[in-house]
Amino acid sequence: MNDRYKWYVVGMLWWIAFFNYADRQAIFSVFPLLERDLHLSPVQLGLLGSSFAWVYGLSAPFAGNLVDRIRRKTAILAGLQTWSLICVATAFSRNFRQLLFFRGAEGLGETVYYPASMSMLGDYHGKTTRSRAMGIHQASVYVGIIAGGFLSGLIAQHYGWRSSFVVFGSCGIILGVILNKFLREPARGSADRGNAKAGVLPVPVRKIPMSEFLKVICRTPTVLMLMLAFMCENFTAMVLFTWMPSFLYGKFHLSLAGAGLVATAYIQIASMVGSPLGGWLADSLRKRTPGGRIIVQAVGILLEAPFAVWCALTGSMRALAAALILWGLSKGLYEANIFASVFDVVHPQIRGTATGFMNMMGWLVGGGTAPVVIGYLAQREGLSRAIAASASLYVVASLILTTAVVAFVRRDVAKMEAQIAAETVVSPVSVG
Repeated sequence: MNDRYKWYVVGMLWWIAFFNYADRQAIFSVFPLLERDLHLSPVQLGLLGSSFAWVYGLSAPFAGNLVDRIRRKTAILAGLQTWSLICVATAFSRNFRQLLFFRGAEGLGETVYYPASMSMLGDYHGKTTRSRAMGIHQASVYVGIIAGGFLSGLIAQHYGWRSSFVVFGSCGIILGVILNKFLREPARGSADRGNAKAGVLPVPVRKIPMSEFLKVICRTPTVLMLMLAFMCENFTAMVLFTWMPSFLYGKFHLSLAGAGLVATAYIQIASMVGSPLGGWLADSLRKRTPGGRIIVQAVGILLEAPFAVWCALTGSMRALAAALILWGLSKGLYEANIFASVFDVVHPQIRGTATGFMNMMGWLVGGGTAPVVIGYLAQREGLSRAIAASASLYVVASLILTTAVVAFVRRDVAKMEAQIAAETVVSPVSVG
């Protein structure tokens, strides 16, 4: 395989992930218009965020298992076309029920992307470049959030809230048609076995039943702890995505476009710096210790807590900007390694399913509850206090990750690497 092509793959997936997040973020910047035009309550607005997360999380394990059975290219491009069409259809909603339906449907369309894309990147990039590749890919998430937040608000100000969904969805459809000509399917496990030649399978691919996957995960405590930490992290991240534009609109009296921009630009641009930095640090530490990637995650997520509280409670725009920037830098350190850390301890043949289960924990349990919980607390205590309280979960997540490093990761990494080494001689493979 041309060594440069594995980085071209990062670039192609970068653009797909951009629209993945721009589409899902677009609705939050138009909350004030939805509240006015459709007479929605804060709890109903929260449900629009939660409906996406619930469907996304519930379907994630099944989407991940599907990805381990079919070509990742097919899953990625079919998912892109599906969620883009649903994004366009959202523009035709006339009431809360229709909006709720399309938000849930978009979660179903998008759920296949991350299991497929992370599995694909894991087969193009081995342990020496995996965090950097995924860190660069993660930067697209931040750009997509900024574009979805700002452009959605800007378009809504001039053309109404429906127009932004048509614009973002149409662009995604066009992108899928273009990338179908250039994206190629890699061999499963090729990077881990030192054979990254696309289209050549080093050993036969065996379809792994869900029951067997669950047994493997239950015997790998590092994965369970990574899932729990992601659940905590995604709760507060979802609070940021869902409520920060409304928080700024109400507290600092910004315009829709201004609130959407400030809520996304500072923290996401900073995360664009933090994510590649986190990938580089993690790849470097991984050479020295099996838990190197998780160490970077634990430090990053612990640093997020005070900056999130500062952001929620300050009354100064200047202080708010500083808090958002520092929050974003720390956030990037953690998020660059979400899936790279998992791939250090799970077999290549079940990485799609593992990613799906990670997303289930993060989005169903964490992200799925956050918008409604914070909407309820905001009605009782105020939005500032509700956002500040959610930062405590960052501390919990850091403690969980630290436990994984100290107690489990060395054993789990050694077990997986020994199995991969054995399979280069003996086949077919078994992940048990």
